[in-house]
Amino acid sequence: MTLEIKPIESRSEWDNFETKYTPSTFLQSWEWGEFQKKINNKIWRFGIFDNNNLLGIALVSKIIAKRGTFFLIQHGPCFDKTTANLKNYQKEIFQILLEELKRKGKEEKASFIRISPLWERNLENEKFFKSFGFREAPMHANAYEATLKLDITLPEEKLLMNMRKTTRYLIRQTLKNPDITIEKSKKLTDIEEYQKLNKAVAKKQCFTPFSDNYIKNEFEIFLKEDNAMCFLGKYKGELSAGALVIFWSGIGFYHQAASISKYAKFSIPYLIIWEAIKEAKKRGCVLYDFWGYVNPQTNPKHPWVGPTLFKMGFGGKPFEYLKTQDFPLSNKYWFNYLIEKIKKIKNGY
Repeated sequence: MTLEIKPIESRSEWDNFETKYTPSTFLQSWEWGEFQKKINNKIWRFGIFDNNNLLGIALVSKIIAKRGTFFLIQHGPCFDKTTANLKNYQKEIFQILLEELKRKGKEEKASFIRISPLWERNLENEKFFKSFGFREAPMHANAYEATLKLDITLPEEKLLMNMRKTTRYLIRQTLKNPDITIEKSKKLTDIEEYQKLNKAVAKKQCFTPFSDNYIKNEFEIFLKEDNAMCFLGKYKGELSAGALVIFWSGIGFYHQAASISKYAKFSIPYLIIWEAIKEAKKRGCVLYDFWGYVNPQTNPKHPWVGPTLFKMGFGGKPFEYLKTQDFPLSNKYWFNYLIEKIKKIKNGY
């Protein structure tokens, strides 16, 4: 095997490889790279080749934050699992990627590499990263480490019957209420309305939301290929809840969502998800990814338990992936580590 790493300039080459890799999310898609560039992050699309045979890809973003500069790979790298004896070559493939990242890191003055791999959470994969000098990151990397996935190939009535009884009841009740409407939108002006809602929720719950520019650019990039839709739930014409859903590679992703408590008794978010699932089915998707999950039994005090229980009502199967991994490139990393560790404790994660 003669391995080499080089940039991939062809979208078709990148997209064609993605079809060989499961599980996968849009965080390694060509569009996500375009989005990163639009928010002024430098990116590299690396391919690892064996005699021009593409074995793996990694979308790498350079993040310049107040606490330091670092490289970020979200839900990657992706290796071709159809390759014979992949386990025998996986270390070699990863090694050549890491060496390139270390070299680029020196050029770009990055203090660490952060990877949130979409690899099964098990001892073997943990040992794999440790063998290269990685350590568990103090915080995740804006990419889930666990999620719920729902098979939506079943008929609608069967999907409803597989839901928790309360969830099914609330969906049917909202459908009967003439004052409740769900609008499916591709307008940037409606994204602005969603952001007003998101900011109101953030202010009440004391967290920092994604910026207007971030949400607008994400929506705009994926909308170019008709892979994004905004769902707006209203009561008597007043916006109560919203969600930004990304459709990619046969999966509908419940990526962004917000709702205010004013009309909580009408359960509008339940209907938004149901409408998003039906839209995903119409587009030929086979899965609906709820984008984020925490085990309520092992982490009962985690702030995500409430949203997780809400999502679990729709059914689906939980998947847990390897914790986010850090590779220090300089002593500056430890300042970032300390800041994030304090933030994690403060947020109760």
